[in-house]
This record gives sequence, structure tokens and C-alpha cells, in this order.
Amino acid sequence: MTNKLIVNVDVEKGKINRNIYGHFAEHLGRCIYEGIWVGEDSPIPNTKGIRNDVLTALKNLQIPVLRWPGGCFADEYHWKDGIGPKEGRKRMVNTHWGGVIENNHFGTHEFMLLCELLETEPYINGNVGSGTVQEMSEWVEYLTFNGESPMANWRAENGRQEPWKLTYFGVGNENWGCGGNMRAEYYADLYRQFQTYVRNYGDNKIFKIAGGANSGDYHWTEVLMREAGRYMDGLSLHYYTIPGESWSEKGSALDFAEDEWFSAFKKALHMDELITKHSKIMDKYDPEKRVGLIVDEWGTWYDVEPGTNPGFLYQQNSIRDALVASIHLNIFNNHSDRVQMANIAQTVNVLQAMILTEGEKMILTPTYHVFDMYKVHQDATRISLDSVIGKVEGENDQLPVITSSASKSSDGEVNITLNNLDLKGSTSVSIELRGLEKSMGQVTGTILTATSMNAHNDFDHPEEVKPKEFTSFTIEGDTITAELPAMSVLLFTIK
Repeated sequence: MTNKLIVNVDVEKGKINRNIYGHFAEHLGRCIYEGIWVGEDSPIPNTKGIRNDVLTALKNLQIPVLRWPGGCFADEYHWKDGIGPKEGRKRMVNTHWGGVIENNHFGTHEFMLLCELLETEPYINGNVGSGTVQEMSEWVEYLTFNGESPMANWRAENGRQEPWKLTYFGVGNENWGCGGNMRAEYYADLYRQFQTYVRNYGDNKIFKIAGGANSGDYHWTEVLMREAGRYMDGLSLHYYTIPGESWSEKGSALDFAEDEWFSAFKKALHMDELITKHSKIMDKYDPEKRVGLIVDEWGTWYDVEPGTNPGFLYQQNSIRDALVASIHLNIFNNHSDRVQMANIAQTVNVLQAMILTEGEKMILTPTYHVFDMYKVHQDATRISLDSVIGKVEGENDQLPVITSSASKSSDGEVNITLNNLDLKGSTSVSIELRGLEKSMGQVTGTILTATSMNAHNDFDHPEEVKPKEFTSFTIEGDTITAELPAMSVLLFTIK
């Protein structure tokens, strides 16, 4: 069959928040140290300790928001250990991730510098699990108070006279698990208490994010919205795509069978159901959709690469991961009425990373290229997209062969992103554009695809999987017809 998309250019569905294209950098494995931070004395070219090649690559993605310092690490992180002269900073054990020594050389000042260099907004996650109300309150004061105060004076002593602008602040992380093993009722009360002291100083206004549910824990969302909804601006949701049978057998990033290709997409598509059901609960307490759903941890999670530290969560990244990313980003775009931010886990060398490094070498992953293709949706207007889509067959199930989303930029450019999840065959699609003010102008296509299901980039073959121009389409009137190759991600741009 020919799959059919009908794009109603003149039917607008609200803005796609650019923060949907956010990222997450935790003190985990080689994400911060070696990945982002090499130190000023490193032979690897750097800007005040931040490696230049990674900086340049990430800046190209136009990252809107970056979450730090965790993750589970956040609820053991004490920010005062990471400021002041580096030689005097407290060394700590990273108990969650490999038991390695954390020297705290990358702390508040270094993170805020990274955000300034990337021109991205910081999203800082505070410590509820092992921290105190005073500690969290003083961190916000240190960051944002403009005037004389103990924390502002200390900031100046450490080389920063002016306060930073800080919009996004998370009050705890995974408090149902590594952040304290709390019940929803207990965390709701703690959230109410802690957030009281996350103050707005001067004209700095903080968007407060409560620690939300793990996957399908709808009770957690119900309790948090009922008991604390009026005190929050956002509520998080965490969900990972695990193709294997369990957390102990997650599957390999590269050595997998065809059924794991299919199961990865089935698990990824489950994100749509999760957002729909959590949103319905949120609608009950917040019908105006004031509180954003913040999907601040998502992505593929496999068994670590053989021979690497199991606590470092280092995994390769293939065309399968690229398709998982495109599925998620299409889902987030299509739920832009409630989803206000999402942060893929994680930026460098951990889980579904954008970038992998090895010493002075750096490669871009297939997932990086998807984010590069999809950045056109940031802050664009979502437009109506209806579809009639065929199925791809698994052993015991069926999935839609295509997922898609569409947006219109402020200058009228239309961008349509879609994919072909079929491992073995191409699939036909016709895209009819309705409501155009004038006939279709220039149409360009970009494609990311591969010839094998585990195709990936490594340090010997850094460009095995990369985007190319796509020209295998025809235009008749206001309809684009194309044959989408197997396992592909596409972007059509109509000017």
C-alpha cells in the first residue's frame, strides 16, 4: 500500500517548545570527565577545560537546554564541594556509577560556563535525597542573587561578580528510587517544603520541576498533581527503551537479532501511551495545561560494551538508535500541548549519546544526526497532520511502518519528519499539503539510512552512517510522492 500523510499547513496546533530537543549530562562514566571536560592542562584543545571538538559539535545542534548534574548523582551531589580553587575541592566517591573518585573539578562555575559557550539554558537538578532545604536554597542564592548576601559574596570571591540567569530547577530526581525510595505521598510533602525555598531573586524567575513518575506509575502522577500541582511548573517523566527481556538482560547495542529490532520500536512507541495517560491525569488537576510534562530522561539502554566498566553505561549507537530517536521526537512534537521539555540520556559517552570520544578522537553518532535534522522544529508551529499508515510485521505483533510530525517556521517554511521502521523493505508514501497560500516552491530532502541493521560509526569508520541529500521523490500539484528506503529517517523541507 501507499502510506498517506495529509498536512494541513493552515491548521495550527500551537508551538513546539524548543526544549523538547534538550539534553542531559550526568556525572556518570565518561560523560563529563573525558567527554566534556578535559581540564585546562590537557593536550586536547580546550576552552578553559572544556574540549573544543565536543563544544563545536554540540553547538551545531542548537541545544536549547542542558540538564545537570544528574540523574541519580544529583541526590548525592553537594554543590559546595564543587566551587572554589580546584586543588581545594573535596574528592568524593561516585557510589552510583562505578565507585570511581570524583574530584569535583567540574562544578557550578564550569557548568554555567559550558552553557554560556553552548548558548543553552541550564537546567540544574537539586539534591532532595541526601541534601537539605538550606543547601538547596543557598545554591539558588549563589547562582542568582544580585546584591550583597553571603552566597553572592562567596560567588564573587570565586570569580563571578554578576549572577547567572537560571530558569529551570529540578527539586530532586527519581525520588521513588535512587533519590530516596520514597512513597509518592512523602515526596509530595517534601517537594512542597523544598520548593518553598527555591526563591526568585530580582527578575530571575525559576521554573520549578517536580520529580515525576517512573514509566507507567500513574499513582505517582495522581498524588503529585493532587497534593503539589499548584507549587510546580513542570512534572518529570522517565522512560527508557530496553529491547531485551529485563533490566538484567537489556540486550546488545550492536549484536542483536531481528526480533530485537522490532522490540526496540515497540518499546519506543510505548512513549505515546505513557504521555497520553499521564497527560490525562494532569488535565484533571490542570485543565489549562500550565504544568509542563518534562520527559527529562529517555532513550535506549543496553548492556554495556564488552570490556568496559559496567557502571559507566557506555554503549554504541546504530541506525536502530537513530530510528528510536526519530520515533520519540515525532511523539514529543505531536504532544506539544503538554510536553514542554525532553532531555535525552545522555550527551557524551553514556547511553544514547550524541558523541563518543576516545582520547583526542571524537565521532558523531547516528542519533546526533537525527537531532541535527530535527532541529528545524524548535519553536516552530506544529501543524495538523493526518495519516493512513500501513503496518510492519513482527513475530507476534504489528507496528506502524511510519511515524511523522510536521511544523511551520515563522517565515512559512514547512518541515516534515518521518521514518520507515521496516528492516527489509522500502515503503511508499504520498504527502499531500493542504492550505498552502501559494503553490509549492522549492522542496528538499535529507535522509539518514544504512545497509545493515547494526550499522554504526566507530573511530576507524567515523562516517559510516551520516545524512545525505534525498532526491528520490516526485511532485505533482501539492503532493509529494516518495519511496522511503528501509530503516530510514527523512526530513522534507518545503519553502
